[in-house]
Amino acid sequence: MDNTPLRIAVIVGSAREGRFGPTVAAWVAAEIGPRPDLEAEIVDAADFGSETVTKQLGLADAFVVVTPEYNHSYPAPLKALIDAHNAEWRAKAVAFVSYGGLSGGLRAVEHLRPVLAELHATTVRDTVSFHGGRRCFDVDGRPLDPESSAAAGRMLEGLVWWAHALRDARAKSPYPS
Repeated sequence: MDNTPLRIAVIVGSAREGRFGPTVAAWVAAEIGPRPDLEAEIVDAADFGSETVTKQLGLADAFVVVTPEYNHSYPAPLKALIDAHNAEWRAKAVAFVSYGGLSGGLRAVEHLRPVLAELHATTVRDTVSFHGGRRCFDVDGRPLDPESSAAAGRMLEGLVWWAHALRDARAKSPYPS
């Protein structure tokens, strides 16, 4: 097994003016930060089309998609980012952190799962969800509920397991295209 730190791309899925996604993504990256087995890098859907984004996605061992829920689904810039980088998702693990009104963004996550399955990505079961979005965070960008860090830890454990399994499998044999 390759013991080098896993590269986790934390994806900000919204590109709207005044979006809250960067705050949530920064919190996710901060949760990953203390772990010596992981390296976090924030990738912004607002930067769609840049060579940097393509490289960041390609080098990632796994992803945490941070998505709001817009109209019972996920944002169009996130869909464009996913669709434009087909090979970069292949045989990699994906976890979700969602936010939004009453559903906390969970409908967006449920719509993303089959899209990513079509690209041969493996989504992990545990999701972190913030019902009410901005109201769940303090002025410093930290969740008000102390259970949020524990939920993120459970999500990351599943992501790490799948990311290692898939990275090791890709190293033994390239994933069929």
